[in-house]
Formats: sequence, C-alpha cells, structure tokens
Amino acid sequence: MSQPAVPSTLYEMVDICHRLADKGMVSATDGNISVRNREGTFYATRSSVHKGDITINDIVEVDHSGKLISGTGKPSTELKMHLFIYSKRPDVHAVVHAHPTFATAFAAAGQALEKPVFPEVLVMLGKVPLAPYGTPSTDELPESLRPFVQDHNAVLLANHGAVTYGQTLKQAFFAMEKLEHAAQITLYARMLGGERVLSGKQIKKLVAVSEESYGKHIPLHHIQQLLDITSHNDETQYTEKDVYEIVKRVVQQLEEK
Repeated sequence: MSQPAVPSTLYEMVDICHRLADKGMVSATDGNISVRNREGTFYATRSSVHKGDITINDIVEVDHSGKLISGTGKPSTELKMHLFIYSKRPDVHAVVHAHPTFATAFAAAGQALEKPVFPEVLVMLGKVPLAPYGTPSTDELPESLRPFVQDHNAVLLANHGAVTYGQTLKQAFFAMEKLEHAAQITLYARMLGGERVLSGKQIKKLVAVSEESYGKHIPLHHIQQLLDITSHNDETQYTEKDVYEIVKRVVQQLEEK
C-alpha cells in the first residue's frame, strides 16, 4: 500500500527553517514557525531541534488548543504565542518567531522601530512596536502582544526576539527578513550620526504611489499608521478628503483582487 502524500506545506516549512538558520536569525534550537491548515488545524515545528537540521519529521500537527494531533515530539514551547495570533487574526495563516541579531538588539535595548525611515518598510510593515517582556513559554508572552496584534504584522519582543506573521509563510518570513535588514541599517545609521526620517510630504506621496511603484496594496491599518506618523513628523496634515480618497482607492484595489 502506498504511503499518503506529504503536504507541500511541510516542505515549505523546512525550507523556511533552513533559511532562518542560514541567515543567522536563530541559534542553537531557538525559533519556531507555524502554518494554519484549511482543516482548521496547525502545523508547527517541534521543540529542541536546530532549524538548520529540521526535516518534515520534525513538524507536528496540533489543534486550536495546542493538543497534538499527529507527529512525534513536543510542539514548540512558544506555540501559545502562535495560537494567540491566529485566534485574533483570521487573515493570518503563518507565523515566524526568531531571534535575529539586530532586531533583537533593539528589543533588548527597549527600542521600537517606528520612525518613518525606509519607504519599503513602511509599505510592507508599517511601524514595528515593542511588546513588553513576557516570560517565554508562559501566557505572559502572548498577552504581551494583545495591544499590537490587530494592527501590526511585525512586533519586537522585549529582551527576547521578534515575531512576524502574514497570509502566507513566505510573507511572514519576508517580513522577518525585512525587519532584520531595517534594524541593521538603522543601527549603522545611528553610528554615523542618526537616521533621517521621511517628511510628511514624502510619506503622503509614498502612500499615493505605492501601488504603482511597489506593486503592493498598503493595508488599511498601515495607512492609519502612516497618517499617525505624518501628523507627528511635520506640519503636513491629511485632510478628511485625503483620507477618504486613499482608503476608497485601497478598498477598491482589494475588491478587484
């Protein structure tokens, strides 16, 4: 009798784990990833495995409460954080948690990455807040995300690392990669005298041309974050008509997808 086909998702998870290890975003057995299944269950990496050594046999399937359905070994100790994100964000289908060096340095220093410096970061991530410290593997960690999970797709975890999430596993991984790259450049810029933030006019123009220039739809919550940044950055303000037109355009674009 032939063996059942292995879901392609498992191979993608292995690939992403290897990428995290290759890029130095995890060390030892740090980090974990997960994916939501169509059946309402979740695939997650098991604990105590180096992400560079992960195989499909190191991925387990769990239900919404974290109960093991299939696979061998114990699910990641950070599974509670993943399940919390899924419970609050029905649109999220993948979560990546890692300890990238530069992003984690900002988290350890108690500094969020919220300044409008990089256009591509604003388009992809918006502002990246800092969640207060929560003891790993306890309910404290997911609870620390509660104020941020609805409006952000990337969050720094104080004295810990970072978590990113998206509609696909690659999207979640790219968010982590972009976050780490932005953190690295920000640190270098501060060594050279400090980063220079975009003006309100520049941010307004970025919102207007993002679809044409980047081929991306800016999520509505990212637009609100950009508006917040603009209002604190200089005297340039959006009028109610500006906001209405921007939101209307993005909603139309989403409906056309």
